Amino acid sequence: MDMPNLITTPVDPHAQQGVKNVLQYLAEISGNKIITGQHTQSMAQEEMHHIQKITGKLPALLGFELLSYSPNINYLDTDEACMKEVEDNFGTLKRAWEWAAKKGLITLTWHWFSPLGGRSKAFYTVNTDFDASRAVMEGTPEYEALLSDMDMMAALLKPFCRAGIPILWRPFHEGEGGWFWWGAKGPQVLQKLWRIMYDRYVNHHHLHNLLWVWNAPKRECYPGDDVVDIISRDMYPEKHCHTSQKEKYDDLLKITDAPKVALIGETGTLPSPEAIHEEKVGWTSYMTWSHGFCLTEEFNTFDALKQVYSSPWAITKETLPQLY
Repeated sequence: MDMPNLITTPVDPHAQQGVKNVLQYLAEISGNKIITGQHTQSMAQEEMHHIQKITGKLPALLGFELLSYSPNINYLDTDEACMKEVEDNFGTLKRAWEWAAKKGLITLTWHWFSPLGGRSKAFYTVNTDFDASRAVMEGTPEYEALLSDMDMMAALLKPFCRAGIPILWRPFHEGEGGWFWWGAKGPQVLQKLWRIMYDRYVNHHHLHNLLWVWNAPKRECYPGDDVVDIISRDMYPEKHCHTSQKEKYDDLLKITDAPKVALIGETGTLPSPEAIHEEKVGWTSYMTWSHGFCLTEEFNTFDALKQVYSSPWAITKETLPQLY
């Protein structure tokens, strides 16, 4: 089966060269190889060090969490689990800068505490009465709070832009469900949130170092080909079941008729690079989630981890070309 000619022109007409290079590279490896990736959400980056200890190699892509950078964390009404997650996450953009200095690929996830109101982990719908349907209406307090948070995050992203560092930017992740506030009011609101952020970041803040990674597998949620570079979905398959995840790939492709680059936004179980190569499944990267998904053998044995990182069809940091 021949792979389609994937779109390699970024949606941002002023995208930096690094963005173009990354998108081109992802398209080139699609259906042949897959980039190894790992989420890290604490300063300690236990997952990265664990992978290096077990395999002797590093992932080509590291994920960094932005939850503690949310401006509206309610420190007066929270719980121990939330506070530990926030405190462990303090300062992690320093680690992103260190990774950028090594020319590794960066992806960012933002468990965004609701811009107005909420308690504890207020990125969860159950912990906030923030109404995203009002946040997409200009002039409302919710809209003003939304823009304020976006602008704060833009200020943190701007230095990466000035340094020419491309970022796989995956906001509003898992928006197809109602568990996060940005997905709680349905597909049309989710689309509007995405387009507000795209316009704000590209046209107002001139953040031309972002690859816009859409992360929901339902066609009715998709905001449009003009504001999405890459399509993705999160998946937590059966433990120790290492396959190409072809069925989920084929299902994701149905969200748009355009031949977009595709990747696995999050996974619990490692995919099989061999199966991806043999079956020509177009996942270009994966990112294993943090903590127990990587550090224990509950989801992936350490032998399976070694097998993936030693595969000729897996791209590690050591075999990743310099793209910026």
